Amino acid sequence: QVQLVESGGGLVQAGGSLRLSCLDSGHTFLGYAMGWFRQAPGKEREFVASITWSGGSTRYTDSVKGRFTISRDNGKNTVYLQMNSLKPEDTAVYYCAAGVEFYNGISWNYWGQGTQVTVSS
Repeated sequence: QVQLVESGGGLVQAGGSLRLSCLDSGHTFLGYAMGWFRQAPGKEREFVASITWSGGSTRYTDSVKGRFTISRDNGKNTVYLQMNSLKPEDTAVYYCAAGVEFYNGISWNYWGQGTQVTVSS
């Protein structure tokens, strides 16, 4: 069973960088697409980035393109989100998710507990 644990959040000044990590402690990492979502106070959870199980394809929401990079290490059962040039509007709880790929999208089935990212101006 997939068990996701995020780490790497914290407080950073605008323009700074953070790298989030998400470990699948259930050791069923292979075969799942992985993604990052975020939820800011008073807002709905939104998609940030995703990567296919092979790592061959990635997607990003427009607001993070060119600043964030998603990657995965299947040998370590870990997915990463490198966040550069952070802005105050990136402040949110970031969630890792695992899902099954279909021809028309990904069904997100498993979620981590979240890690807080706060960007000060």
